[in-house]
Amino acid sequence: MSGAPDYGFLRLGTIMSPDLDDPMEFWGAFNPAVAQAPDGRWVLLARVTAEGNVSRLRRAEIVVEDGVPVGVRRDGIALGPDEAWERGGGRGGVEDPRLTWVDRLGLYVLAYTAQGPYGARPALAVSKDLREWRRLGPLHFAYDAGLAHDLNMFPNKDVVMFPEPVRAPDGTSAFGFLHRPMWSEELGLPVGVDDPRHGIWVSFVPVDDVVADLGTFVRLGQHRPVALPQYPFEAFKIGAGAPPVRVPEGWLVVHHGVSEHAIDGPVPRLDYAAGAMILDADDVTRVRYRTTEPLLAPQTREEQAGIDRHIVFPSALACIGERQYLFYGIADRHVGVARLERGASGAWVAAEADQGGQAAVTRTVSSVVSAGSGRTIPAASPVRR
Repeated sequence: MSGAPDYGFLRLGTIMSPDLDDPMEFWGAFNPAVAQAPDGRWVLLARVTAEGNVSRLRRAEIVVEDGVPVGVRRDGIALGPDEAWERGGGRGGVEDPRLTWVDRLGLYVLAYTAQGPYGARPALAVSKDLREWRRLGPLHFAYDAGLAHDLNMFPNKDVVMFPEPVRAPDGTSAFGFLHRPMWSEELGLPVGVDDPRHGIWVSFVPVDDVVADLGTFVRLGQHRPVALPQYPFEAFKIGAGAPPVRVPEGWLVVHHGVSEHAIDGPVPRLDYAAGAMILDADDVTRVRYRTTEPLLAPQTREEQAGIDRHIVFPSALACIGERQYLFYGIADRHVGVARLERGASGAWVAAEADQGGQAAVTRTVSSVVSAGSGRTIPAASPVRR
């Protein structure tokens, strides 16, 4: 389609595998966050999993040769399950980190999943140097009567933060967070939500509040749906992958899409693949473009190593030198890297050209939320397909 973006990925290889001599990495080293440290070096925080499925975040320096990431040098544990709400029942821990440098605050913001006694709970921590971390605690989603439900009752994952302020639905300057509420039949669905599959939502916190009191960072409001599963490679569920990156067309969000496949076994195989969408620069609740097919799918032996999981799990985009690189988890075991390329994919379509009934769902939810809040808020533009 004329005017549509053409971003794609070129797979480069595996740069990190578990150290089998380290009990903390016995089950894997994967799903990394990436950021550039104050001294200019590139740092990776990988989820490492010990026997029994207890996760920590391993810090490592990325080895770069001729501008290309080729390996890592391990450098201790950045964050472990040290708080009671981050562990429970002999398992759990801190999982699936996403890193964002926020220039307005002069801080690295780490979003991660705490797998504790209350299930999967998203949380934030901040740092000035990627070494010393201050926990801000679990995210709290403000109650909105329009949804007739408390989002805090649901597990939530795949939280990523926009690196600069965006416009909230009420027109104010806010920090925005994409996230994935995990609906359940037992708890029911919020008003206006008629598809139980997991999709991408966005919530906001006013910039002025955070600047005045960093503790307000975890208090999110103005919840809006952004995207649901639409195409075959993501028919089971979708979630945000790497934190959004500003591109000429808007905000590039690389997401994971999950599809089910029948196998000779008790459960279907789940395939995780990387797709992408472009969000509007002025209204991040609106999808402008989206991929109909994966930009990176599990094809290598390592990526297809799981019996009931074939996994490419995108979790970081980093501009190293003059090129953008995607870092991703491989089969809950390794870390892979791919290079972002222009002219590499024809899988993009304009979202407005393929809205179908999902756009109506988004308008319904936004209208309900606005009405229930007691204030006038512009409804989100049609975005979900």
